[in-house]
Amino acid sequence: MRTGLVIVGVVVLLGLGGLASGRNTGSGALSGAEKTTALRAEAGGMATVGVSLSMEREVTEGHPLTLTYTGASYVKPHVRILLLPGEYLTVTDRLGKQATTYGAMVGERWLTSVDGDTAVLTVHGKLTHLVVDKVARGFTPDERDAQRTVEQSRRDAAITAMRQAGAETACGTGASADAACFKGSHPVAYQNSRAVALLLIDGMQLCTAFRVGPNNRMLTAHHCLSETSTVRDTEIWFNDECAVCGGGTTTKPVKVSGDEVLATDATLDYTLFSVRNFPLVRPFGYLSLDVRDPGPGEQLYIPQHRSGDPTVIATGSGRAQGGSCEIASAAANGYAKGTDTSYYCDTSGGSSGSPVISWDSNKVVALHHFGGCPDSGVRIDRIYPKIRSLL
Repeated sequence: MRTGLVIVGVVVLLGLGGLASGRNTGSGALSGAEKTTALRAEAGGMATVGVSLSMEREVTEGHPLTLTYTGASYVKPHVRILLLPGEYLTVTDRLGKQATTYGAMVGERWLTSVDGDTAVLTVHGKLTHLVVDKVARGFTPDERDAQRTVEQSRRDAAITAMRQAGAETACGTGASADAACFKGSHPVAYQNSRAVALLLIDGMQLCTAFRVGPNNRMLTAHHCLSETSTVRDTEIWFNDECAVCGGGTTTKPVKVSGDEVLATDATLDYTLFSVRNFPLVRPFGYLSLDVRDPGPGEQLYIPQHRSGDPTVIATGSGRAQGGSCEIASAAANGYAKGTDTSYYCDTSGGSSGSPVISWDSNKVVALHHFGGCPDSGVRIDRIYPKIRSLL
């Protein structure tokens, strides 16, 4: 695994609106329904998977810069750069592998992350001006475990508050497994999981997204991404999965950058966007949308990158021993009345933006965005009319 977090403290803010999504509900007191919505957002939301460090390190020809953070899961430099035509920059790991080359550019930007704890920046050109002004690095295994505890505590506190208000039922731990575990038993579900990607946002935060349709289109939650400037600083990782069922070695991720926000909506909590270097991710396939009323009790599965894990597929609810991931209410309230469908499935921080897929059709019926018991996602039949002409 590649993720984790430095812990400064735990502050659980209960009763405040829009914590996970950054929504501003104003200074007035919240109604009971608004408090519940805010707590559902708090129980889900983004996961933090790294820390940003400020610096001021110049890189010149003949003097490579090596950035090492022992035990870090990735290193992602941010630079101010003047790179003239004919000159170039390479970023590699300590062995000279994972090479990314950058040609002429001017301005500031995040560079593509390097897996592992070391990144080496090498300038090829005497006139290039390059300063590394900050670096995001992924957490060590111990930091990652500590952050999981923080995020689980936040989620549990929000669910407890909802249960005390009568908005939740009791749930246990749900059932999920590595995507690789489904290769033989459920090959269609496994293939669908290949179209699901991890979003590394601003080098430190995590959500999930997925390819929708055959063209260069990705769908995620609005509270994860909403502006083109942020999308362009976001890495989209495909093929980030365990090589075999049961964990262990992970496959090498294919990383591309986001390109443009095509449509976004805060109430329906979705963002449709495109990526750069689309041919690199086309082989991973895409998901289709199931534009209909979901049915109560309909069985579901959710491919996702919860807490920064390699792709897992949630199939169980945690409500009872052997309980299935299934729809609780076909029409539930989200940020507006009746926008969501609720379900009992195994999700966590970072699951936002995941596709909620029907076993019946193997198509997407909802876009996951709220945690809790039940969880909920925005109904695809509410989103589709808004994005149909853009797919």
